[in-house]
Amino acid sequence: MSFAIWALIIGALLITMALSGTALRRLPLSTAMLYLAAGYGLGPAGCGLMAPDPLSWSAALERVAEAAVLISLFSVGLKLGLPLSNKGWRLPVRLAIVSMTITVALIAAIAMLGLGFSLGAAILLGAILAPTDPVLASDVQVLEAGDRDRLRFSLTGEGGLNDGAAFPFVMLALGLLGLHDLGVGGWRWLALDVLWAIVGGVLIGGALGALIGRLVVYLRGRHQESVGLDEFLALGLIALAYGVAVLSLASGFLAVFAAGLALQRVKEQPREGSNPAILETGLQSSQANEALATDSEYASAYMMQQVRGFNEQLERIAEMAVVLVIGAMLSYTYLPDGAVWFVPLLFVVVRPVSVWLGLLGAPVSRDQRLLISWFGIRGIGSIYYLMYAINHGLPHALVGDIVALTLSVVAVSIVLHGISVTPLMSLYARRKARRSGLDRRA
Repeated sequence: MSFAIWALIIGALLITMALSGTALRRLPLSTAMLYLAAGYGLGPAGCGLMAPDPLSWSAALERVAEAAVLISLFSVGLKLGLPLSNKGWRLPVRLAIVSMTITVALIAAIAMLGLGFSLGAAILLGAILAPTDPVLASDVQVLEAGDRDRLRFSLTGEGGLNDGAAFPFVMLALGLLGLHDLGVGGWRWLALDVLWAIVGGVLIGGALGALIGRLVVYLRGRHQESVGLDEFLALGLIALAYGVAVLSLASGFLAVFAAGLALQRVKEQPREGSNPAILETGLQSSQANEALATDSEYASAYMMQQVRGFNEQLERIAEMAVVLVIGAMLSYTYLPDGAVWFVPLLFVVVRPVSVWLGLLGAPVSRDQRLLISWFGIRGIGSIYYLMYAINHGLPHALVGDIVALTLSVVAVSIVLHGISVTPLMSLYARRKARRSGLDRRA
């Protein structure tokens, strides 16, 4: 297909999304649903302009999906403004560790008993499908850094943490399949793939995010230097945190998430003589921006606004690219015999049970618990781990079934959660507002 035709298709799609974005937010639809349908229409089942065979394209798809997840994880980190000492962090941590571990175990048990998978293949399927997706869950995430809603914060934090937390299970599965060295008695896996990957990733990302953020704010607020190019700052910090973490054998996903968390917590102490009224009448736009960027009282807030805005736009572009490809890949999907029941079982049994067990005793309302149970959105993170496994030598006899199950779960998740997110979140907001009004009158 010629470049001109691709330009026509992508241009029409981007303009359509730009014009219809506001209307879509009021409808029981999501942008991912439209990208999925467009990808299916462009794929072999439609006009045949795209033919992304998961086996032939696995290396490229792994990198594209990985980049999309990294961008989204950084964006999630920038949104979570709750202090790390706050008890609110206990909920996403429990979801990302306890609930996800239970999810992996339940899916593995179902795959062994119901699908005839070996232990290694069953754990791999569980690890691929367990993490919820930070890319496709924007409609249920926190609205801003100051958002303290327990439902939104829990789902946002879970999406940021569990992509990195799923990595040890993927490596365990590959080890059981003979594709990764677990060490005698699993010591290497436990020490390196679990403990160091998690701790090292968080420490490396947190240190780099804080260091770079403080350096930029200091140079701007104290010396009026390093102004502009906030887009380079966002991309550079993502790449730096990921590169250092991976080369150190730590989790690149957790490092990028931690870098975003650390960056948005950087605050510069206003220097003496700082002028709050920097936007005077007649000040030109470029001058106003530079004044904000270099004023010690506003430098950190301005940096965050610029970085967050650019990263969110980049995240939308990455979402479109990957979901288009997922839609085109659906033509290669089939469900193994007797596995039609697997997808609904995941959403209506496995996710609710894992959330209920993971949040036992947690201070969440009935509405919040139900919505957390439902919005276990699967997506681009699952595609990444699927391609990662294929590229690390997943036996050909397993590839077909695991690809089919993963693509089916992701496609169903995009559709079901896309349809339900607007009405359910609107109902939740109304009920929450009504309860708040009753509490105030009481």
